[in-house]
Amino acid sequence: MRRREFITLLGGAVAAWPLAVRAQQPSMPVIGFLGATSPQSSAKSLEAFRKGLSETGYVEGRNVAIEFRWAGGREDRIPELAADLVQRRVAVIAVPASTAGAQAAKTATSNIPIVFATGGDPVALGLVAGLNRPGGNVTGVKSLNVDLTAKRLGLLRELAPQATRFVALVSPNAVNTDAIVKEVHASVPILGSPVEILYAGTSDRDIDAAFANLSQKPGAALLVTVDPFFFERRALIVALAARHALPTVYFRREYADIGGLISYGTNVDHLFELTGIYTGRVLKGEKPADLPVLQPTKFEMVINLSTAKALSIDVSPTLLALADEVIE
Repeated sequence: MRRREFITLLGGAVAAWPLAVRAQQPSMPVIGFLGATSPQSSAKSLEAFRKGLSETGYVEGRNVAIEFRWAGGREDRIPELAADLVQRRVAVIAVPASTAGAQAAKTATSNIPIVFATGGDPVALGLVAGLNRPGGNVTGVKSLNVDLTAKRLGLLRELAPQATRFVALVSPNAVNTDAIVKEVHASVPILGSPVEILYAGTSDRDIDAAFANLSQKPGAALLVTVDPFFFERRALIVALAARHALPTVYFRREYADIGGLISYGTNVDHLFELTGIYTGRVLKGEKPADLPVLQPTKFEMVINLSTAKALSIDVSPTLLALADEVIE
């Protein structure tokens, strides 16, 4: 064999070695992440999800990959996104903060493990057989956000004792709609006043119409109920509440951060972190059927004192002391 031919042959073999080595290495597991809102809205919570993963030894890009699918507040898109993740044969589907996403994922697969965080009752919703022994391929976190509806209305009564009209803004298309309306009606004895339901859930025009309705009669106070559609439009809702001088209570701190009067609910970053921890544990081989549904231990109340002053609301020292954060 000529020297030049030998060098060419040797070079070709060397070039092939990395390909052979890569072929022998195990493939990186892929998490399918199904989000109800948008990456911009959930940037901080995503870091909490990654933190939870890291607590189990998984770091995105190093030993695990994540395929993201975002619904942008449109629950009608979620089944298609869930089906796409199933077709890609991801190792586990993580669905933090989306009941519709959890249901869509469960409908799409009975084999791929699913880790959810939902504001509703996962047993009543058919996601799991029981909280302690979920059974099947699904487990996760019960966020209690729907259960806190009465507490939010109580806060609204305390902040706006002069209110003569209590109104709940509800999305008619949400999976948790019936449960939310039930909680609203259960609050009537506590409030000593009926609560009107205003529905909005398909477009910004719905929200504009709801606030136009509110402005027709004086003395209204508003509860914005749990829904990704409302969360994606929080800037619009907060601006309309300010324009119409409506005392309003919200379910996530992001509303208060941009001028909403008060928010009270489960710490969403905590939910994402717990979802990340369970996702990592499933990747390590634990079965969802054996992982009990968790309940969060972190809740937060945020009061925007500047907004309270603009509405001529005197926040009691007791309520200020209970707040996790007061925005001056």
